[in-house]
Amino acid sequence: MGLTIVAIGTSSPEVAVSVGAVLNGNTDIAVGNVVGSNIFNVLLILGVSALIAPLVVHSQLIRQEVPIMIGASLLLVVTILDGRLGRLDAALLVVLLAAYMVFLVLQSRAKVRRFATNMRRRSAAAASGTAIGPCRHC
Repeated sequence: MGLTIVAIGTSSPEVAVSVGAVLNGNTDIAVGNVVGSNIFNVLLILGVSALIAPLVVHSQLIRQEVPIMIGASLLLVVTILDGRLGRLDAALLVVLLAAYMVFLVLQSRAKVRRFATNMRRRSAAAASGTAIGPCRHC
């Protein structure tokens, strides 16, 4: 969830540039800005980060986030196959972004609830002297 908020914050200037380009009739600049920014962020920033220190990636990230990113990229390709990105296409992408954000918030809240429940069980077991296995989250 935190990474998504950081990503939105770092993308805000690019959104401003893209909106300004569209308002001035330079739609090619807007599309190029989005695509170029994504390529730059994924390949260069991730690559340089991995050169500095090995990146630890949880399996959930691979199983969940990578397919979503690939799916979003493919959806963008499909929506611009006709040579334009119209208002309906844009509305679809914005709705999907909002749905993804809601999904992340719900997923994060569920994880916090599971963690709290596990900690309460561990505390109760420790108070009663019952031995339980190691905590996955600690």
